[in-house]
Amino acid sequence: MGSTRNRRISEEIKKVVSDLLIRGLKDPRISKFTSVTDVKTTKDLRFTYIFISVYDPNANRAATVEALNRAKGYIRNEIGRAIDLRYTPEPIFKEDDSVENALHIQKILNKVKSPDEDVYDIEEEKEDDDE
Repeated sequence: MGSTRNRRISEEIKKVVSDLLIRGLKDPRISKFTSVTDVKTTKDLRFTYIFISVYDPNANRAATVEALNRAKGYIRNEIGRAIDLRYTPEPIFKEDDSVENALHIQKILNKVKSPDEDVYDIEEEKEDDDE
């Protein structure tokens, strides 16, 4: 029962913070292409880890995370207004680099040739040498 409640609270926090990123925060250090990828709330509901991803390659990711952590008092207040809890969890923002890791792995996989392609390349080279 507790884990289901924890997941629901995490999802509600994700909605509130996502909405704040779109409409509520006017800090110029926070990139417009920032999104919440995941939210993990501790079992005692004292802390919530909010993982963000910045999709703008020109943006300073560290500055975005720092600006969000400096605004966590305001963000915590907004979470408390939106979600009726006895204790509002303290938000802790962390950068989520899973998207960048996935792109890196995809590039590596694209470089690797399948065995069928190697056989085809060898046969093609033999035909070119015969001519």
